[in-house]
Amino acid sequence: MANRKSQIDKRYAMSQRRRTGIIILCLLLAAVFIWLDRKSQRKPSDLEKYHAKTFTVVNVVDGDTIDINIPDSNQTHTRVRLWGVDTPETKEPNVPVQYFGPEATDSTTKLALAKLVTVYLDTPNCTRDKEEYNRLLAYVQLPDGRFLNEVLVSEGFAYADLRFRHSFYNKYQQLEASARSLKKGLWEKVTREQLPEWLQRERQDLLRKK
Repeated sequence: MANRKSQIDKRYAMSQRRRTGIIILCLLLAAVFIWLDRKSQRKPSDLEKYHAKTFTVVNVVDGDTIDINIPDSNQTHTRVRLWGVDTPETKEPNVPVQYFGPEATDSTTKLALAKLVTVYLDTPNCTRDKEEYNRLLAYVQLPDGRFLNEVLVSEGFAYADLRFRHSFYNKYQQLEASARSLKKGLWEKVTREQLPEWLQRERQDLLRKK
């Protein structure tokens, strides 16, 4: 009887260990499947998703903001704010349409709408602007090789944005200075009062009051 009881106890212990092993194996397999599932659902970073990739411009919001044909979060398109430039406002809530704003929007529309453009992000700088907008910040290369950001500044449709540092900060300042000296675009007739408030604060010497 003692031997039989011992054998039963051994078989029971082995059965318990086997069940424990199977449970542990199942838990491990479940953990692996969950990890693989989460990995497959991981959202790509902005660099992976956009940098040096080509998209179609499907909408021009205003001179310095466009939409490209790739979803972004719950939006059907990605909104792109051009790095380093600021065009006169036409769509800002509670802000009247600014001098040369429609012309800037028209210029961007002619240059970019329905065109294939290549998007470049400015690493290691932020890829997005402030949270309330969450727009992608980018340099946008046109089909002819020029960059939309640079064309707008050099032709006098945009100001070099002095509020935020970026890789071409000095270059854009030089492009603006050249456009200003040649009185291109808005620089032909703009008055100090027509400049954006941020630019009036940053460059009090830019234009004398008329």
